[in-house]
Amino acid sequence: MSQRIYRVLDRPEVVSVLFYPRRDVGVPRLAPGVHSVRIPVEDGVHLGGKIFVAEARAPVILYFHGNGEIASDYDTIAPFYTRLGITLFVVDYRGYGVSGGAPNGTSLIDDAWSVYAQAQGVLAENGITTDQFYVMGRSLGSAAALEIVHRAEMSKANSIASNTESSLPNIAGLIIESGFAYTFPLIERIGFLQLADSYEHKDGFGNLDKIASARLPTLIIHGERDWIIPIGDAEALHEASPSTNKTLLRIPSAGHNDLMLVGRQAYFDAVALFCGRSPTTSDDSPTTAD
Repeated sequence: MSQRIYRVLDRPEVVSVLFYPRRDVGVPRLAPGVHSVRIPVEDGVHLGGKIFVAEARAPVILYFHGNGEIASDYDTIAPFYTRLGITLFVVDYRGYGVSGGAPNGTSLIDDAWSVYAQAQGVLAENGITTDQFYVMGRSLGSAAALEIVHRAEMSKANSIASNTESSLPNIAGLIIESGFAYTFPLIERIGFLQLADSYEHKDGFGNLDKIASARLPTLIIHGERDWIIPIGDAEALHEASPSTNKTLLRIPSAGHNDLMLVGRQAYFDAVALFCGRSPTTSDDSPTTAD
């Protein structure tokens, strides 16, 4: 279970602001190199996801998406990653895509850790082994990604203190796209809610506290014209990170939902270099079939 208390983020009025679940109602169609997975997180509850494979031993990014997206939305985005030689492993939240259950703040956090703990096994079942495992979160997904790296750091410290070997995947780096530093101001801004009594719970997901414990390489990407999550949040996360290998990539003229479109070249060049791959040229865009 989660180390913090997230009850305020489970309130119906807060859930309705944080989550916009959408089912995957399309006809299942898996292109070559794409695997559909189901991951148990609780008795009777499985999360759906997709693995877009570059090659069997390629770097893997475990990816947590935004609050209005589903894994199948990445059918057309994942080729930009696989073209770089990066496998993209996208997981849906409860109530999204083909996942069971209903979303709330507590399940988002607990499920993220459960997925991470099972990731190596899920990848192996699909013929994938890697020693370069990255965690990435976009927008709401930044809370899931930061929970993982925070708890992984604590688990690593405990293993060292007890002289035991951890069975968890080693995380090579953290990528945050359009992530937030401050939970309640975000909820109040996009949901027009007043949560005055909530500040006693520190700051909801506690993203600033969590990144402060993450010493691993960190890449933060943010649009300078993002009004949903202002660039100031990215700056705060970057400043709070103790990593000696951290980068804040600002995308001029980009907002919250057009970041990849406006800054595609800079975006994927940064991701490629961060994951130890060679950037593509501007003419190397992947093509997708209808």
